[in-house]
Amino acid sequence: MAGPYYTPTSKPTAASYHSSLPLRKSNLYSLVAITFLCSAFYFTGLWQSSSGGSGITTSNVHPSLPCFPSKNTSASPHISSSSRTIQKLDFTTHHSADDDGGAVTAPDDAVKIYPPCEIKYSEYTPCEDPERSLKFNRNRMIYRERHCPEKNELLKCRIPAPYGYKNPFKWPVSRDLAWYANVPHKELTVEKAVQNWIRYEGDKFRFPGGGTMFPNGADAYIDDIGKLINLKDGSIRTAIDTGCGVASWGAYLLSRNIIAMSFAPRDTHEAQVQFALERGVPALIGVIASKRLPYPSRAFDMAHCSRCLIPWGEYDGTYLIEVDRVLRPGGFWILSGPPIHWRRYWKGWARTMKDLNAEQNKIEQVAKRLCWKKFVEKDDIAIWQKPYNHMKCTEFRRRTKNPPMCHAQDPDKAWYTKIETCLTPLPEVSSDKEVAGGQLEKWPKRLHTIPPRISRGTVNGVTEEVFHRDSQLWKRRVSYYKSVNNQLGQPRRYRNILDMNAFLGSFAANLVNDPVWVMNVVPVEAKVNTLGVIYERGLIGTYQSWCEAMSTYPRTYDLIHADLVFTLYENRCEMEDIMLELDRILRPEGSVIIRDDVDILIRVKRIADGLNWDSQIVDHEDGPLEREKLLFVVKSYWTAPVTQGSKTT
Repeated sequence: MAGPYYTPTSKPTAASYHSSLPLRKSNLYSLVAITFLCSAFYFTGLWQSSSGGSGITTSNVHPSLPCFPSKNTSASPHISSSSRTIQKLDFTTHHSADDDGGAVTAPDDAVKIYPPCEIKYSEYTPCEDPERSLKFNRNRMIYRERHCPEKNELLKCRIPAPYGYKNPFKWPVSRDLAWYANVPHKELTVEKAVQNWIRYEGDKFRFPGGGTMFPNGADAYIDDIGKLINLKDGSIRTAIDTGCGVASWGAYLLSRNIIAMSFAPRDTHEAQVQFALERGVPALIGVIASKRLPYPSRAFDMAHCSRCLIPWGEYDGTYLIEVDRVLRPGGFWILSGPPIHWRRYWKGWARTMKDLNAEQNKIEQVAKRLCWKKFVEKDDIAIWQKPYNHMKCTEFRRRTKNPPMCHAQDPDKAWYTKIETCLTPLPEVSSDKEVAGGQLEKWPKRLHTIPPRISRGTVNGVTEEVFHRDSQLWKRRVSYYKSVNNQLGQPRRYRNILDMNAFLGSFAANLVNDPVWVMNVVPVEAKVNTLGVIYERGLIGTYQSWCEAMSTYPRTYDLIHADLVFTLYENRCEMEDIMLELDRILRPEGSVIIRDDVDILIRVKRIADGLNWDSQIVDHEDGPLEREKLLFVVKSYWTAPVTQGSKTT
């Protein structure tokens, strides 16, 4: 057959075989010599790599060679043809900015360059855009819900940080301090001055921990709650704060090993959620309106509203019905502010006693119809408790059918799902002493105990064996991550972390002893809905489709982890749009770890180069023969130029 390949057409004769023996021996000696020399050069190079290189911040892990050539040496590993040395990524922060608007170096011809956006997009939240929201119904705050741009409206540029942006203070200092340049808004310092929310001090904001109903500070307020319910024994771990302000309640719960999901709309209280995130406190932009909150049923041990201005008794109790859905059996709902203790505050609230009394009566009636019991009311705080099961509630509901029990619905479905004015039934029990859905262990034991949703077989395809195997897998993987990026093992280098495809939350579970928090996302496109398992482990998270923007501000996260995200969204939406969203929500000098098939990572890396990210493809923890690889990324530091109308003190 013609071509570059040799194909024998007959077997060799014996004579030809014997005549070739001297040559074969010579080739064998040459092969041994070459093998010895190659091994010697290899180990010499390995010794030089491990002994030199001061200032290198990655450990001695061998990255994969680039799968395509690139002229953009600032955005890809540089391989020298003579020495074959690899430029390693610098994961440390430097606080320096370029005044070139984030311009990139000369690119490879195959790399599409993404220019900086205008400074007006510095705080752009695509699905909660204040201008777009005005097109929607203002009734019941529907216009404050998610309303994402159409495909032809998507920005194809990089969101700039404001001029003067600095890396946030490290936790726990960040709980009390934030740089003015990072969130240049003084409105709340005036509007909430007497309530001690926030104070402006030179080039910084200070958060005294105050709130509308706790001017003496969130710490003292939480102590008051702790006198009414037990916050110390580990039975309460996950909480939700509706209308959170700057999230001081959630910030001070963290020292008690309670993690709160704080949310508030993007409204006239300018940048309240942005302040929470800058402080290093978990938060999302959100509102209770016509759609379910993006959390599974039975997620939270405690729910809280401190003068959150949500009309709990209106619309047939719709909003309390939604709180009931996400509240765990036996969980507590805490209310302070109007109408609680109205006899003392009615004049200051500029409302009539009759009006406030009627409001409280409506709330009491809705709670009763939900089978909640009034646990305690003392001074400014009222607490209700959800029943541990619906056995007695079912008997009560034979007489009171408003709201009716929900039928034929998935209680965990919560992505653009309409709120129904019906009571979400709890899993069935065999006695009135049993906890519906299963009893949880106390924190921290519940983190590693088999979650009830798994032990009861209600998560399709996820068994106890799968849970244990996943836990061990991510223990090894997180250890490997820390060996590549040694800053991940340094206390307080990272604070706000996002896991884009969390599955059972084992990545976050292996970081629980570090001073970080992880937002665990279960994509709505995932085959199995596991977010309920994540909450049963005592972690927090949300639903999200990565074909859309996340409900958060730019520069939210210090570290983003993406496990097989781009495989999941192959042929679903554009890869560049997902990468642009990562760029939006990642802080300058933040890091990304992307795990995926090598062919996909090559395409991802091209986009990373176009975003002016420093990136490097690294072998799988099991070695170079695995098709799955890792892309480690550091976002470059740049800000909008001062000439673009940046705010100053």
